[in-house]
Amino acid sequence: MKITLEPQKKIYFASDQHFGAPSPKESKAREDKFIRWLEEIKSDAQVLFLMGDLFDFWHEWNHVIPKGYVRVLGKLAELKDSGIELYMFVGNHDLWMKNYFEEEIGCKVFFDKQYFEINGKNFLLAHGDGLGPGDKGYKRMKKLFTNPLAQWAFKWLHPDIAMKIAIYFSTKNKMISGEEDKAFLGEDKEFLIIYSKEKLKTENIDYFIYGHRHLPMVLDLENGKAKYINLGDWISYFTYGVFEGEKFSLKEFKH
Repeated sequence: MKITLEPQKKIYFASDQHFGAPSPKESKAREDKFIRWLEEIKSDAQVLFLMGDLFDFWHEWNHVIPKGYVRVLGKLAELKDSGIELYMFVGNHDLWMKNYFEEEIGCKVFFDKQYFEINGKNFLLAHGDGLGPGDKGYKRMKKLFTNPLAQWAFKWLHPDIAMKIAIYFSTKNKMISGEEDKAFLGEDKEFLIIYSKEKLKTENIDYFIYGHRHLPMVLDLENGKAKYINLGDWISYFTYGVFEGEKFSLKEFKH
């Protein structure tokens, strides 16, 4: 997919908000901060990429969606109605999205990595879960969660029961609270960096942009041939990415 930036416009990236965790009440302050950020970028955003795990859990029944998040959803709809393009990647916490965001908000939803050409630069975008070596336990679990039979069985649970079960297991997930996510493991152990370096052997990529890892970082790969970016999160860091046509910056929202 190709994007050409209009004059004075920017492309924004944000990931891992995990709204709803650890409880709706405690999530509210983070949701309000995210809405303030959306309002701030509205004046110069051409495209907004939400890179996964916007919610700590999300499931769509035929006629039901999870309670809450009204102001977040309304603000996203407002941005879309103002002419800003919205793209969303599912993460490992909200991978049971279906068509709600596309039909109600007009936000294109991606279930796998995507390639974009933006102002002549090549981007590989993904949430990041399941990419690279290792993490075999999660990869097996993801196959189960994305299995059509498992999804069919889950949707027959009453939403109150289903959400209670899902929220319990979701908030136990180490990705929302694990201390190990705050330490850089080194380029030879970070699975998304390993994955990106392997991609560079056969593909011409200028920017690799991921979520999932929760640790904000920008690294040069292969002597500056490409940049690896992890967007951080909206739990501890409140960081986001912005591409202005020539350069990419990782920033913190403090308001």
